[in-house]
Amino acid sequence: MDRRSFLQSTAFTAFAATATTPWRYLSAAELNDAEVPATLSAMRGTGEHVTISSGELKDLAKALRGRLLLPQSEGYEKARHIQNPAIDKHPAMIVQVTGVVDIQTAVAFAREHHLLVAVKCGGHSFSGQSTCDGGMMIDLSGIPGVRVDPAAKTAWVSGGTLLGLIDREAMAHELVTTMGTVSHTGVGGLVTGGGVGRLSRRFGMAIDNLLSVDMVTPDGKAVHASATENADLFWAVRGGGGNFGIVTAFEFQLHHMQREALGGPILFGPEKSADVIKMFAEYSVNAPVELDLSLGYRREGTTIVVCYTGDMKDADKALAPIRKLGPTSDKVAATTYVDIQRSGDMKATSADPRMTMGQYMKARFIERITPDLAKAVADAVAKRNLTVNFAGGCGMRGVKATDTAFTHRYARHNMLCGTGWKLSEDGAGPMKNVRDFWNEMEPYLGGGGFYFNDAPTDAIMDNSNYRENYPRLVQLKNKYDPGNLFRLNANILPTVKG
Repeated sequence: MDRRSFLQSTAFTAFAATATTPWRYLSAAELNDAEVPATLSAMRGTGEHVTISSGELKDLAKALRGRLLLPQSEGYEKARHIQNPAIDKHPAMIVQVTGVVDIQTAVAFAREHHLLVAVKCGGHSFSGQSTCDGGMMIDLSGIPGVRVDPAAKTAWVSGGTLLGLIDREAMAHELVTTMGTVSHTGVGGLVTGGGVGRLSRRFGMAIDNLLSVDMVTPDGKAVHASATENADLFWAVRGGGGNFGIVTAFEFQLHHMQREALGGPILFGPEKSADVIKMFAEYSVNAPVELDLSLGYRREGTTIVVCYTGDMKDADKALAPIRKLGPTSDKVAATTYVDIQRSGDMKATSADPRMTMGQYMKARFIERITPDLAKAVADAVAKRNLTVNFAGGCGMRGVKATDTAFTHRYARHNMLCGTGWKLSEDGAGPMKNVRDFWNEMEPYLGGGGFYFNDAPTDAIMDNSNYRENYPRLVQLKNKYDPGNLFRLNANILPTVKG
């Protein structure tokens, strides 16, 4: 199925019409005079202030099928928030779009006024790049949609879709593609940053399964990009983040996989930690590709979290090297892949403490967990109340660093250390705890880069992370976004004046 058929299909239209998005049928008339100030002070991308008149705001609202929210508008307060409660920013305006034309309209307005632009779908940016102070937030969450073609084993996914919907719609046909590990993450940020997940070792990263995209570029044009059309742009969006525009639709390759899976944690006491991390360092990269493992290391002990998607008759053999170490608890059980994918989700209730906690994290890709690194982690964790995690790497050993904009193909593991704190408390101490730990780890990390999708604010602007791909990315930034309209990302600075 081609992209035009997807967008025109009755299935996609029916889904869009029944989506429970509060602004789907709101008209411009609902931007009443009480919401519109005589002038609105906004922020340009350069940090300068710009004044926007009430007439300009009303004209923008009339041009939209979706809704324009201003700070006085009902719904603004809820819409401005993202997943990390420690990020508390106030956009001058929020455009809740209902389709590609709305995105083009918003981009044109932002470009005309040189506004700071943030793009939000799931709002999972740890560094807060999906919101802004004083600029325009373009909210894609009103345009979810998935259309699976079982015969072709492909799926078209709208740019406002959360990962869980992709998993569910594909698995209805016993098909999958690699997505992230939290189902309420937005597809746009996850995929354009690379897309590591539980199936990376088996099927490659999300970008390795991306066949094409539709997107709105900074000049407001709607374009298609694939290996044969706008190929340079297609290369760039596979790991270059949001630097080159807003992806409005993704086409993915799907793979056959049964619904049944094994998942759950295996826990070990602190006396086993050294043996567990040694086993994990070796087995997690040599295990059957159907077995995804992650490790959590605390001074109270270690936890290995299992996701097995292979033939169930081979499951015991696959798990034997872990179980022979003598866990204190083994909660691996039969379930479904979709349930595993949403097992770590935050619940949108006050009962989930993560909804009211600030979050901070450091991460680094590493080629291998060396004995020296394992010892350094053990020594550092013993004196701190924190958790260190090792997740799977970037899969697809045959993919070269320059095949896509995502360069970290050497990585066997993603090492993470995070912390949280009550918003009523000062987060400086917990964040310092993580930074101090990380400084102690630096000599053992091997000079690897980091996953932009996990990056905190103090790392997101490190362009050396693009490594050998950076010069080509700068050339493409100069071509597509010389004015750096899309700068709230792992930003690639243009070297020409836009």
